Amino acid sequence: MALALHLRGTSPAPKAAMHLSAPEQRALATCFALLAQDLNEREIRELIGRAALDLFHADHFASYVWNGSTGCFDDGVSINMDPANLQRYDAWYQYRDPITFKLQSRRHATLVSEVMPRGAFLKTEFFNDFLARDGLHWGINLHAFDGHEALGDLRIWRSRERGEFDERDRQLLNMIEPAFAAALRRARPRTARPEGLAQRAAPVVLLSRREREVALCVCRGLTDKEIARELGLALPSVRTYLQRLFDKLGVHRRAALAQAAAHLH
Repeated sequence: MALALHLRGTSPAPKAAMHLSAPEQRALATCFALLAQDLNEREIRELIGRAALDLFHADHFASYVWNGSTGCFDDGVSINMDPANLQRYDAWYQYRDPITFKLQSRRHATLVSEVMPRGAFLKTEFFNDFLARDGLHWGINLHAFDGHEALGDLRIWRSRERGEFDERDRQLLNMIEPAFAAALRRARPRTARPEGLAQRAAPVVLLSRREREVALCVCRGLTDKEIARELGLALPSVRTYLQRLFDKLGVHRRAALAQAAAHLH
């Protein structure tokens, strides 16, 4: 049984009926059910990513949060992507990315082909040396904001064989956006408590030795890569420890983590 939804497109055209198959109905319902739950920011992005693969008949997913302080995309989660390839993105390709800032500036669901012609896209280093390694060919992005603050994004990709996303996909993703942004906003206060409360609520005894070491490196102003070199860790491991510290200390910014870490001496 198909469900007909009446969605308004990006133009002032009349509403058009959209028919969803039973599997698409289930995937869409899953998205909204997840976004109504009490989840942390990472869980929201990862679980919505899994539902989005079903809803959009897609193959690959990634999600990041833009960090204006460091000038890079942080806290990545991914599905069906090679971790080693994502490390290359973290270290190199995000700084040579010709599409994501254009997609981010749209503030609504946007196809990759809308911000760069397909022919030009296929000639880029970003596509040939990064995306194509995992088979990512056709993409659509949604970047959620709270005012001017980036909350997180959804990067949904299909393999070459599946073909391009279309206006129907854009409308569906835009339909999810308000609930996605609201869920991320709700998740933030739990990790943005006043610093004094965070420090009292997370005594040093709750931190492992390695977490303490990473926290003290942050206090010294070291970057993720410098922490990895100093402690002999892989870069993804450093970011895993940082996420645990954010959760345990009840902060969500690096500067606040450094303040809390100062008390570990």
